[in-house]
Amino acid sequence: MSKRIVTLLLPACIVVAPACSGATPRAPAPAPVLALTVEKINGADGGAAYQIASSGNVAAAPATVWRILTDYDHMAEFVPDLHSARVVSRTGNTVIVEQLGAARLLFLRRAIRLVVQVHEQAPDKIDVSLVDGDMKVYRCSWELVPVPGANGTRVLYSATIAPKFYVPGIVGASLVRKDIARMMAAVLARLDRDEH
Repeated sequence: MSKRIVTLLLPACIVVAPACSGATPRAPAPAPVLALTVEKINGADGGAAYQIASSGNVAAAPATVWRILTDYDHMAEFVPDLHSARVVSRTGNTVIVEQLGAARLLFLRRAIRLVVQVHEQAPDKIDVSLVDGDMKVYRCSWELVPVPGANGTRVLYSATIAPKFYVPGIVGASLVRKDIARMMAAVLARLDRDEH
């Protein structure tokens, strides 16, 4: 998996909100601590697939995190290497989202398109599955857990992914780990603002 491919696959949509005017400037908070594991497994077709588990705590309350992660049309404003994301249809708590972006595999660059089905289980779980696009397998979920004794949220991300294109086996898991770390760092940084 190339550097930048996984950031395209982010199922959540994140919007960058304007800074509040009149606020007293503060020293930037340290980046949220990120936990991450990536395991290479055999896919159903015998090819490579990757299981991912990642998490981190953010300052925003669960309701704010939910609002940001389900604002699908604004994903490209925040997620690196994602050119556009748009809601194709919505029926109740099921949303079809199309994502267009770019990925690099070593020295090659290619356009990536995904259509995913998002199943929202408000207020704390988002399940995503592949409808069509440049992956053989793409399933992921986001879970939001209130942090006891604080206004923050523990954000948990898990996924199983397998690309349709060749990924060198010796570096695949390392590239996936770097991509997920980059994507999650961006997501957690965006969510680590306690906005109302």
